[in-house]
Amino acid sequence: MTDLSDNRLVKVFSELRAAGKKALVPFLTAGHPDLQTTEAILIDLERRGVRVAELGIPFSDPIADGPTIQASYTEALAAGVTSQAVLEMVRRWRAGGAGLALVAMVSYSIVFRCRPEVYLRSAADAGFDGLIIPDLPLEEAGNLEPLAAADGLANVMLIAPTTPPRRRVEIARHSRGFIYFISVAGITGERERLPEDTIRAVGELRRHTDTPVCVGFGISNPQMVAAVCEVADGAIVGSAIVRRISQHKDLPTDQLVAKVGEFVGGLLEPIA
Repeated sequence: MTDLSDNRLVKVFSELRAAGKKALVPFLTAGHPDLQTTEAILIDLERRGVRVAELGIPFSDPIADGPTIQASYTEALAAGVTSQAVLEMVRRWRAGGAGLALVAMVSYSIVFRCRPEVYLRSAADAGFDGLIIPDLPLEEAGNLEPLAAADGLANVMLIAPTTPPRRRVEIARHSRGFIYFISVAGITGERERLPEDTIRAVGELRRHTDTPVCVGFGISNPQMVAAVCEVADGAIVGSAIVRRISQHKDLPTDQLVAKVGEFVGGLLEPIA
């Protein structure tokens, strides 16, 4: 297996684990409401102490995203945001000294259309540290995994609540950087609490792998972040952040960034 010890994502989770700390992984839709705002939010998140972030590449037919994130994708696409423009924004952001680990949530349709080896190299050159490809099953991920690793990218795999236990372990064996454990069956969206079965399943999975496990889908407040991080290495928050961006998208950029930052700051408090 290709060594990824110099990968930012791998290093961040190694450092957090050594320090006995957990990660908050905010999700942003790239280009919502515009790419300049996305860049400004990323800069602010790092300033507030976020170590890992996830950037959704807008796609017309996402398979697991709920209405909030779907709407943000639709708006970004309507505004002319392209995968190439996202890469250019990330490259500019990195050139400005950005140090947090960044993972792309991207449909395999986009990767395939660009040719996997071309897209992966472009993503790595721009400054991404990993990829989450939600519509790429384990049986096909084996072909992409070495290509990603050759470019220094972590291929983050997803595990669903409906995934059988043996398959969970196999997916974990192929996941690099971290494992994305989906907290509930269905689509993304804010929820009041996570199922107890999810908490137990994450604890069981960690008995079989040293790869960090982060839980996403439905996490929307500091209490849920705290609960997830009792058993997992990190909590992924998407819809709750994207909803706040949508609510405040007509504000001046600095005010929107401050609103989002205040919310994320509250999510960070339980794991500070």
